[in-house]
Amino acid sequence: MIKNHIKIAWRNLLKNKGFSAINIIGLAIGMAAVLLIALWVQNQFLYDNFYNNKKDIYKLWNHYSKDGQTNVHDITAGAAANTIKEIYPEVEYAARMYWSSNSLLTYGEKSLKTRGNEVDADFLQIFDFPVASGDIRHALAGQKNIVLTVQLAKSLFEDEDPLEKTVILDNDESYRVAAVLADLPSYTDFDFSYLVPLQDKAYGTNWNTNTYYTYIGLRPGTDINSFNKKIEPIVRNNASDLKFNSVFLYPISKMHLYSRFENGVPVGGKIEQVRLVAGIGLLILCIACINFINLSTARSQKRAKEVGVRKVVGARKSNLISQFLTESVLLSVIAGITAIGLSCIALPLFNQVLDKPLSFDMVTPLIFGGMFIFMLCTGLLAGIYPAFVLSAFQPVKTIKGLTKKNKNSFSLREVLVVLQFGIAIVLIIATLIVRMQINYASERNAGYNPSQLIEIPVEGDMNKNYEAIKAELLNSGAVKDVTRTGWSITKNASVSNGNFSWEGATPEQTQNTSFVLGRAESDFIKTVGLTLVDGRDLDYARLPADSASVLLNEAAIKTMGLENPVGKYFKRGGNTYTIVGVFKNYINDSPYEDIAPMAIFPSKNWMLNMVIRTSERYSMQKNLQTMETIIKKFNPAYPFSYSFVDEEYAKKFHDQRQMASLSFIFSMLAIAISCLGLFGLASYIAETRTKEIGIRKVLGASVWGISGMLSKDFVKLMILAILLASPIAWWVMNKWLEDFSYRIAISWWVFVAAGAAAIAIALFTVSTQAIKAARANPVDSLRDE
Repeated sequence: MIKNHIKIAWRNLLKNKGFSAINIIGLAIGMAAVLLIALWVQNQFLYDNFYNNKKDIYKLWNHYSKDGQTNVHDITAGAAANTIKEIYPEVEYAARMYWSSNSLLTYGEKSLKTRGNEVDADFLQIFDFPVASGDIRHALAGQKNIVLTVQLAKSLFEDEDPLEKTVILDNDESYRVAAVLADLPSYTDFDFSYLVPLQDKAYGTNWNTNTYYTYIGLRPGTDINSFNKKIEPIVRNNASDLKFNSVFLYPISKMHLYSRFENGVPVGGKIEQVRLVAGIGLLILCIACINFINLSTARSQKRAKEVGVRKVVGARKSNLISQFLTESVLLSVIAGITAIGLSCIALPLFNQVLDKPLSFDMVTPLIFGGMFIFMLCTGLLAGIYPAFVLSAFQPVKTIKGLTKKNKNSFSLREVLVVLQFGIAIVLIIATLIVRMQINYASERNAGYNPSQLIEIPVEGDMNKNYEAIKAELLNSGAVKDVTRTGWSITKNASVSNGNFSWEGATPEQTQNTSFVLGRAESDFIKTVGLTLVDGRDLDYARLPADSASVLLNEAAIKTMGLENPVGKYFKRGGNTYTIVGVFKNYINDSPYEDIAPMAIFPSKNWMLNMVIRTSERYSMQKNLQTMETIIKKFNPAYPFSYSFVDEEYAKKFHDQRQMASLSFIFSMLAIAISCLGLFGLASYIAETRTKEIGIRKVLGASVWGISGMLSKDFVKLMILAILLASPIAWWVMNKWLEDFSYRIAISWWVFVAAGAAAIAIALFTVSTQAIKAARANPVDSLRDE
């Protein structure tokens, strides 16, 4: 029976090539979109979920109070890891990680810049990264050991065995290669090519300064809620300055998708984007299935006599249903195979948009089985309603040709068309609003001019020779201004909360106010191009007293409630500073958020970047060549590296631009599939009204009059789809915009533009068939059969 069903299904597909092609192409595009999205969703859920003991791995977080709200951050005190491990038997391992840094690794004559971390020895006990070679359990036991990834080892040693080889880090200390890890997968938030033992810095045992990421490996079976209650007061019990802080453990497996907190409680994060993209994929598949249902039910009259004859000769309803479902599943399988091909073709572009090395491996039994089930379910979903409709025809009426359009069936078809285009319109509106939000934020005044501004990492001998480098750069004519900073000006510097005071500060302000803290040298405001509102720039080089000065932004002055702030004191812990200048707010964190209070302290220590404003007199290429020559003269061991501040600032929009690209791609797919179905439906309706069109032409109807008659019903459906889709799109996008403090107000014209675009596309699609039908010779349509 199954063989017979498949044979008949195949004949029907060949008999109705146009109908079959439209359905296969529509379903294939929808299925390909779902496959690509599923690859990305799977990648997101795998993030740091591949460790064997993932249920017992946690990251230590801080709770702190500010303005009556509980906030969190994951930078913790240096003393926390060892103290927690020593006091609580539930803890098996504890490890700190110092922030990633780009360092120089040298072996023989070969030198490479690469990213690495300092970690405690327990780090590789907590995280069981795949090992390529070496004894991983003791790899970080020696203070002069280093662990490399396979890619870095190959780059340094080529075909040599890297174990026991000696490399030099930052042209200073020698390290022995103790182990080699497999390259990190794309689904981890760790980003390192080497690991070295953590050198216990001065603040390594300090409770009053948050410096490290801290990871905890609990013993199996530990109740995390009970344990969090135990460790909650550990900071308050040990710190003298952070009495209002508390700590808690958060699962490493949830860090990537659930990292957004409100009032100290996890409320979401990237999981919202994952759900949104997954939902879009399912909606596109839904549109493709609607195409199949509409076209199948529209063709019901053509198959009515077939159903009648089958019933007369003894076919039961169940036989007919299984026959029609077989046709649907066969079509779905063909579409699925086509979808796999489309996915493979589109995957490089998809990877480029997402900046992810996703791959599609059909050889894996799980993937192969999943694809087969996916095809089967899609075929059943698309075909189940048409199967029941077609199998319900009465044989007497169908054989006599008395079957007419069922009003209810046509109404359902209208509902499905409205639903189909409603989904497409929601996606168009979402794409427009995402684009508008990105443009709104990108046009926001950054507070400085990033053009001609370059950051160069301070490394090797650059700090020691800074004054000489600065003098030669300024004398070269390639550079206008130079300063040094302790952070990248396009990123947030360290955030410190509490333990600040100033003239008129209340106890609550002293305890709860947070500041973004930065270190800078002379000419900071001048070089970056900030606007000075009051006072002057830092002048550490010429005014030694400036070692006790501070610059504040407008947000800080507003939060503090100070009037005429220049010359007044500002205390941080036991240190007192004099406010020498106030500068206009500038964006150093997210361009979508409010600007936080910021304090810039003068310093010559722990400087990480040189900030250089280049001259417009020469080309940027010539300026860079001049800078490279001068810097290599004083720092010959290191390659010359730099970054353009305007390019780094543009990276702040990466996630939203990625979302906009995905929205655009999938909204275009939705429109394409919808139009494909509309094209098929219009073709069939024109075909069924051939005689009516012929009679109207004989009676004098014009081509445009007939085209309008065939198109007006579809226009009504489009208007209804716009009316239903607009409030849904407004609600969804308002919820999305709530995540941004700096956001647009949704304008009415967005809905008008999306609706007009949908109507224009639908009219163009329908009109091609309507005009074709209207231009046909009426003699051919009225000729007796």
